[in-house]
Amino acid sequence: MGIGASIFLIALGAIFAFAVQADLGWLNLGVVGWVLMLAGVVSLLTTLYFWNRGRRTVVAAPVRQNRVLADRVVPVQGEPVVQEYREVRRPGRTV
Repeated sequence: MGIGASIFLIALGAIFAFAVQADLGWLNLGVVGWVLMLAGVVSLLTTLYFWNRGRRTVVAAPVRQNRVLADRVVPVQGEPVVQEYREVRRPGRTV
């Protein structure tokens, strides 16, 4: 059940428990309302639990791609030299 259905059960249960004043004799609508609200809350908590469980990130090994080397690399004879220009912008006021 999703979040929308859970909220619908909670709202329907609240209507039965607090707003409807009907006497059916064999069926107590107040109890039905409380049961629907409880089912909606349990369903909502279960849905949120499974949503959050699937969004965890697992890193198996450290990433070494962003390692900075201190040694200068000497180009091989005849190979073109490629220079990299990196501009770092810090968040803040833009001009």
